[in-house]
Amino acid sequence: MKGRETFRKYKGIISFLSKMLTILPIKIRSIMWEFVVYFPGKIGVGLRYIIMSSLIKKCGNNVYIGQGVTIKNISNLSFGDNVSIHNNCYIDALGGISIGDNVSIAHNSSILSFDHTWDDKSIPIKYNPLKPSSVSIKDDVWIGCGCRIMSGVIINSRSIIAAGAVINKEVGSNQIVGGIPGRTIKKI
Repeated sequence: MKGRETFRKYKGIISFLSKMLTILPIKIRSIMWEFVVYFPGKIGVGLRYIIMSSLIKKCGNNVYIGQGVTIKNISNLSFGDNVSIHNNCYIDALGGISIGDNVSIAHNSSILSFDHTWDDKSIPIKYNPLKPSSVSIKDDVWIGCGCRIMSGVIINSRSIIAAGAVINKEVGSNQIVGGIPGRTIKKI
């Protein structure tokens, strides 16, 4: 049975459990999230979905979060339907991250929604303030393995980001983008 079919079959139970979790304080749910990040199999996927959907802004149907995915500032994150984030991705939603429908993000990719500043010379760069800037990934996007999506980026619909790309500016619709920095390889 495919993920969408499994989700449809158990949607009522999943929704009920997710709503029940909201009675717990956010701190408790956040601790629970840290415990299920590495749970294997379908039970791990289900637990990650149930706990995550109680913590983020918006969570669509059939969202798959693989093992070892790190999500920081989870309350600033939104997912559409049929989203998959595969193993060992890193997502920091400090500035806000919105991911549309039918998006697949392959393993070991990162999405950052802030930049470091370095203006205050009286303190080390690592202690300078962060500058939040949202990331928007529209519908029908495939992000290959090992990609880096930087802050302020919009990836428009029906686009493919080639493996290993670093995306630091807007990606138009219907194109394949790759390289460091990312540039259009082909229109699709």
